[in-house]
Amino acid sequence: MEYTSAEANKLLKKLNDVHQARLYEEEQCSTFLAAMGEEPESLRPEYDYAAAQKKLRELEEKIMTVKHALNLFNTTHTVPGFSMTIDRALVYLPFLSARVKKLGEMKARLPKAREKHDRYDGYGNLVDYRHINYDRFEAAKDYDAAFDELSRLQTALDAVNNSEKFRIDI
Repeated sequence: MEYTSAEANKLLKKLNDVHQARLYEEEQCSTFLAAMGEEPESLRPEYDYAAAQKKLRELEEKIMTVKHALNLFNTTHTVPGFSMTIDRALVYLPFLSARVKKLGEMKARLPKAREKHDRYDGYGNLVDYRHINYDRFEAAKDYDAAFDELSRLQTALDAVNNSEKFRIDI
């Protein structure tokens, strides 16, 4: 069957949720408690060890198949408008986000800001001035460029993840 990356990720989430539910169910049914004097057979929950293991292995195989297909897609398809594959863009995205955050803080700083310390010099509290050591306008220009690139990359990734299809045989 053919899926977009977005659809495959939703399928992967569903398969992982089902797998977790099966593990929880197994945890609840594979052992049980019986108090002294109680008949254990009357309390025994339904549980088929072989069937439970088989179902877990089947789910794990499906998860590996979907994840592998996603990885192949991400390593072989480029992001439109960028000279990088999807997997490389996914690594670049957090770096770019951090750059936007840092530059946003740098462009907002005042050229000189007073900082009061709890240190005492004998005459009163010491006051230091923090001075920026860069051009705020250059930081603002770089912020705008990084923000625009981040927006373009996110939009391009959204577009490719919701439009290009690939085959997953599960």
